[in-house]
Amino acid sequence: MSTIISVFFAATIPGAVHGASTASVDSGPIIEIEDVTRFYQVYDAARGHPSAEQLQRDYIDRGSSGLLRLARLRDINGTRIAETLTKDPQIYADAKRCMKVLPRVRQHVKIALRELGRLYPEAEFPPVTIVVGRGKPVGVTDATGVMIGLEALCAIPYLDDNVENRFVHVIAHEYAHVQQALHAPALYNDPNPTVLEESLIEGAAEFSAELTSGGVAYAYFDSMTKGHEQEIESAFAADEYKTDLSKWLYNGTLAKPGDLGYWVGYRIVKSYYEHAVEKGRAVREILQMTDPKAFKAKSGWYPGILLE
Repeated sequence: MSTIISVFFAATIPGAVHGASTASVDSGPIIEIEDVTRFYQVYDAARGHPSAEQLQRDYIDRGSSGLLRLARLRDINGTRIAETLTKDPQIYADAKRCMKVLPRVRQHVKIALRELGRLYPEAEFPPVTIVVGRGKPVGVTDATGVMIGLEALCAIPYLDDNVENRFVHVIAHEYAHVQQALHAPALYNDPNPTVLEESLIEGAAEFSAELTSGGVAYAYFDSMTKGHEQEIESAFAADEYKTDLSKWLYNGTLAKPGDLGYWVGYRIVKSYYEHAVEKGRAVREILQMTDPKAFKAKSGWYPGILLE
C-alpha cells in the first residue's frame, strides 16, 4: 500500500501486470509528457476556462495509456477537472512554471534511471507518465509504471524550490516503488503493514532516489529532525510494530509536511548500505526486501545513529 506525500499520493493498485510496457535499460523508460502539452492547449484556447466537455473530448479521451489508466483508477474526468478549475484555478495557472521544465526533467530522469539499471541489473522499466489531473492525487505508482499529476506536485510548497530537481527526485523515488511492486510484491502490497514495514518501503525509495538522482525527494526532513534524531527515532522504535500508521506516515497536508516514517526508514536503509561489504548486493537486498524485521536487525541502525 506504499504511497508518497501522504494524502496526495494514491495507494498502489493490486493486480498490476508484471513487466507491462517495459523498456530496456539502454533505451530507458518512455517518459510521457505530451498529455500536459495537450491539456494546456485546451486550457489556453479556452482562456483558462475550458468546459467539462472540452476537457473530456480534447484532453482525456485523446490521452496516453498512462492518463487513461490514472483516469480510471482515480475518477479523473472532464467534469471533475472542471470542478477543480472553478474551485482552485490558481493551481493550474501556477503549474505552467513546472510545465516549462518537463523536457529537462525527462532528460535527467532518463539519466537517473540508467543509473538505477547499472546499480540494480534486475530493474525493469515501465513508463513514467506526467499528466494534469483534478488537484489530487500527486500520483499513482504500481508495477505498470509511474503516473504523476503535474499540478498537484507543483503545488506542494515545502518541496525543493527548484522544480526541475523536485520532479526528478520524486520520480526517482517513485521508480524504486515500481521495482518493489515488481520484485517484492507481497511486502509492497501488504494490506495491513506495520509502521516499520511501510517506513522501510518508503525509506528504500528515498535512499534509491539519492543513489540514482543525486538527492532525496523529501529533503525538508533535515530541518524537521536536526538535533532531535535520538528522540524521534526512540519514539519510532516504540511504535514500529503497530499497524496504525497515522503518527508516522501519510499524515502531511498540502501546506504542512509530515511523514517522519520516511526519514527513519531512510536512515535504517542507509545504515544497512553503509554496513554492507558488497554494495551491489546491498542495493538488491534493499529493493527486494521481504523481511523488514530481519533487515532492520542486520542494518546496525539504532536511535540517533551517526551516518555519513
